[in-house]
Amino acid sequence: MALTRYPQVVSFLAVLGAVTALGIGTSWAKQLFPLVGAQGTTALRVGFSALLLLLLWRPWRWHLSRADALSIACYGAALGAMNLMFYMSLRTLPFGLAVAIEFAGPLALAIAASRRMLDFVWLALAALGLGMLLPLGLGSRELDPTGVLYALGAAVLWALYIVFGKRVGHLHAGHSVSLGLLVAACVVVPVGIGHAGAALLSPSVLWVGVCVAAISSAVPISLEMVAMKRLPKEAFGILISMEPAVAAVLAMGLLGEHLSPTQWLAIGCTMAASMGSAATARRAPAPALSRTAA
Repeated sequence: MALTRYPQVVSFLAVLGAVTALGIGTSWAKQLFPLVGAQGTTALRVGFSALLLLLLWRPWRWHLSRADALSIACYGAALGAMNLMFYMSLRTLPFGLAVAIEFAGPLALAIAASRRMLDFVWLALAALGLGMLLPLGLGSRELDPTGVLYALGAAVLWALYIVFGKRVGHLHAGHSVSLGLLVAACVVVPVGIGHAGAALLSPSVLWVGVCVAAISSAVPISLEMVAMKRLPKEAFGILISMEPAVAAVLAMGLLGEHLSPTQWLAIGCTMAASMGSAATARRAPAPALSRTAA
């Protein structure tokens, strides 16, 4: 029995480690904004993540069909644009709230995979949480509309990222993720160079960029891909649903971002909707709420 449970325990720890590493790395990355902006920070994170995973997985060892290459191109483009939109939202939104809004994309995708009445409960919870965060006058503190739009854009791109990720799910994890990040880098690095220019070449900025890439991209993506191969989608979805709360707690400790009770309640509604959707999802069609391919 212990041997049977061991892989699941490792998978649970992998997801928890991925969520925590992502939060720490993103909190650290936000401190680069005054130096190179959100665009430059995205370029550093995605660019170095691509280099790290290319060196780790060496995807040129595997054959790639034309159809798979097209799917990886779409998957990587969605990944790069999602990262850019999300980091743009962090310029004016607290980290935890940006993650909660971004969760609307994959959550809507998961609920759309089913037509059962129970799913409308999760949809209502998600809508309630989102309503308390959007600048509609429902929350105790209104959020910046531009930041919210960027977060909503990241939500849509996260959903597309999952859709395209499903199409390359039959490939080796290292193959699809490393090539996907290479495409993502081709999307965001020119934007970052155009915005930050020579500031990206500062040794201190480059060093922080490498660390951020390892902590917030390379490590979480690799850990999530390991877990998704072993955990049921329901369990993975429930665990990954902790991300908004973990992000908010880390941002409070590392960035001094304190949320109002209403905003914490909104995060709670989003997490409850995500966990409920994952726990009651039918095994076949429901996509996992993840930043990586299933």
